[in-house]
Amino acid sequence: MLADLTNNPPPPPTPMRTFVRRVKIYAPLVVLLAVILSVVQLVRPLPEPKLTMTAKKSYTFEGAAPALPWPKEGQAFMAASGLGTVGTFGEQKPIAIGSVAKTMTAYVILKNHPLKKGEQGPMIDVDKAAVEDGKKDAEGESTVNTLQEGGKISQYDALAAIMIPSANNVARLLARWDTGGDQEAFVKKMNDTARELGMTNTTYTDPSGLDATTVSTAEDQVKLGLKVVEMPELVAITKLPSWQDPSGKVWRNWNDLVPYNGSLGIKTGSTSKAGGNLLFAAEKQVGKTRQLVVGAVLGQHGVPILGTAIAASKNIMLATQKSLTSAAVVKKGDVVGYVDDGLGGRTPVVAGADVEAVGWPSLTVDIKLSHGDSKLPQTATAGTEVGVLTVGEGASQVKVPVTLKTDLAAPGIGSKLTRIG
Repeated sequence: MLADLTNNPPPPPTPMRTFVRRVKIYAPLVVLLAVILSVVQLVRPLPEPKLTMTAKKSYTFEGAAPALPWPKEGQAFMAASGLGTVGTFGEQKPIAIGSVAKTMTAYVILKNHPLKKGEQGPMIDVDKAAVEDGKKDAEGESTVNTLQEGGKISQYDALAAIMIPSANNVARLLARWDTGGDQEAFVKKMNDTARELGMTNTTYTDPSGLDATTVSTAEDQVKLGLKVVEMPELVAITKLPSWQDPSGKVWRNWNDLVPYNGSLGIKTGSTSKAGGNLLFAAEKQVGKTRQLVVGAVLGQHGVPILGTAIAASKNIMLATQKSLTSAAVVKKGDVVGYVDDGLGGRTPVVAGADVEAVGWPSLTVDIKLSHGDSKLPQTATAGTEVGVLTVGEGASQVKVPVTLKTDLAAPGIGSKLTRIG
């Protein structure tokens, strides 16, 4: 009987008994896995916050595009720094540009030998060739004929000599100085720089522009001019109405637009082959923005040729300045986007100041939101600056800070536990 009591067979299996047994076996494993997963989710690094824009990404000025007073012949091009092309006239085909070429000479020199405000730069030895070339003023060349062999001229004065009285001999001297005497190597630098700037219809064959084989278009020269106006040390020279050389002689600027109507000068050029030519720049205060405009007029053969080019340029310049206007795009406090914490949290951001766009009727300007050079914080209080709203591009762009409208809080435990990826 005792054997019967101790050797009873187990109860027959049933679905319920099987389920309960499996729960007892696997439940602890499931709980352990859930705990491990929760810990992993909680200690994982948080995703980097991102700034997302909700405001309109562009603004279009109302009205028809401005009709500029173009010259009767040749070609012309007009643009505004950071805003784009205002207008174009004539076929943009390569033609001789005369001493306008010296703009590239000056640009290359300053790229290789930068000057700070107020600096004269290194002293350049005046060689025999520069003195002999200076005597070619008797043949009708533009030169500075006061240089003395064995003397010196500062880099600043050399740049002024080529940009104001348009001294061919000093342009060649600068080319030799930059390359250790190899003028052809300098011309190669000019052409390489033209390619870098997208001046696809431009070829330089000499640093002075005297050769008729130095050719370009109004559009290409404006591309260069837009880079030149970003060089304050060069603009400080081109906008001067005159320059006094080291000997004390005063030379006038051939660009009669200087110093009127916000003109910044730049470079004249005239030969019997090239006609009258002018690459010009000007500024105008529009709202809170100092707007720069750059234009070029080439191939003017009316008498006098340079005077015709200057008169045509003045008309275009004044009309462009008149067409410039500003418009309120965003008001201070307007929501322009949000900070996305990557886990579903969104904190609105607002403009920290009024935003005004600069342009002309029919122009569309881009509006961009970025966090700048600094990383977005995981947490911050309302009013913290977290980005920049930018309207336009280049020298004329308008930037205002963007701040948090409410506190930026770190993602909660629920968001951390339920995130995927």
